[in-house]
Amino acid sequence: MAETPYLISFEQAGTAAEGILTSTQFARELPFAIQRVFWIQGTPPERVRGHHANKTTREVLIALNGTIKVTAETSSGIKEFVLSSAAEGLYIPAMCWTELTFTEGTIALCLASTDYDEQDYLRDYDMFKKLIGKL
Repeated sequence: MAETPYLISFEQAGTAAEGILTSTQFARELPFAIQRVFWIQGTPPERVRGHHANKTTREVLIALNGTIKVTAETSSGIKEFVLSSAAEGLYIPAMCWTELTFTEGTIALCLASTDYDEQDYLRDYDMFKKLIGKL
């Protein structure tokens, strides 16, 4: 059975007076070793990003600022998530089609299990559906 996306809560340290520290050191639930870190910023609110799945790469997506609405589809079905806290990340397994909508000023951080490889991306939705047995 395919993995499904799920939310991961990160522990935080600090106070409102001094600031809050959130670290993957505290994220015992991360389901993979981090190989790559990247961030997305400046996405216009009306632009939908994603429109792909990864064959092997697994990710954790975090909204450092703003809000990200995520539609995630696997062979198990479609789930929707709203990310609006740096204390929470969305685990995105391999073979999960995602579509992301950002609010104004959103900064998204992504922790990935592999280095970038264009060959790992499925950008054809019909091919994705065929590979997961839904077409």
